[in-house]
Amino acid sequence: MESIYALWYRDVLRFWRDRARLLGSFAMPFMFLIIFGSGMSGAMKSLISGPGASSALSGFNYVQFMFPGIIGMTILTTSIFSALSVVQDREFGYLREILVSPASRFSVAIGKVLGGSTVAFIQGLLMFVFVPFIGIRLNLTMLVELIPVMFLVAFTLSSVGLLIASSIKTSAGFQMVVQVLVFPMLFLSGALFPLAGMPLWMNFLVKINPLTYAVDMFKKIILKVSTMNPALKQALGLNLTVFNHTVTIWNELLFIALLALVFITLATVSFGRVE
Repeated sequence: MESIYALWYRDVLRFWRDRARLLGSFAMPFMFLIIFGSGMSGAMKSLISGPGASSALSGFNYVQFMFPGIIGMTILTTSIFSALSVVQDREFGYLREILVSPASRFSVAIGKVLGGSTVAFIQGLLMFVFVPFIGIRLNLTMLVELIPVMFLVAFTLSSVGLLIASSIKTSAGFQMVVQVLVFPMLFLSGALFPLAGMPLWMNFLVKINPLTYAVDMFKKIILKVSTMNPALKQALGLNLTVFNHTVTIWNELLFIALLALVFITLATVSFGRVE
């Protein structure tokens, strides 16, 4: 536990001391929310169609629709890119010092994943500073539901990042692989635009994308999807189904938890082979 805590504390402390990184974490979410969200609002209203959609969209706010996706995007990028520190530690020789210490490689892997998860979780929480400006109302119940869900998603994605980092030896190679992975996951998750009306092959990619279910959970909690107009839900693709089964938030929690177990196991095994 001391080894896990030391590695977790190191990653969190590095994040907290890096003021440029802390402030820079607001740049991309701000750009997407204000520029992309506001600019695309009118265009998306004209593109969305369906029975009763035009009347249901009269009070639709596209920036609010994007906000849960922005949280998902922040957690995704921070979680996976946090594993870059593993590659950098390997390049500078620090990882070798850790691996020859009495700490088991299992403890090292868990400590790195928990450190990345905590940093991603904190950055996800920081996104709530935008809430007063986009008209979303938060309450204590909503936060109690969001906090464990956000950390679970961050933990799962941090495990993916460690799995990638354990098999790549250079920072440039890691960043290239991660960019190829992150952007398709983001654009095929429903974070930035509705999932309705996609081609069959793209819909398949959406359904196997873990971020799809994470973003859908955030939308269910923040946008109160259960109270929405059915026509609006249909138009925005908020009725997520798999094999004609409407996916509930409990289904999504179970799926993300199983993925967390799978990826942390694979990441630990792979990290144990690091030389």
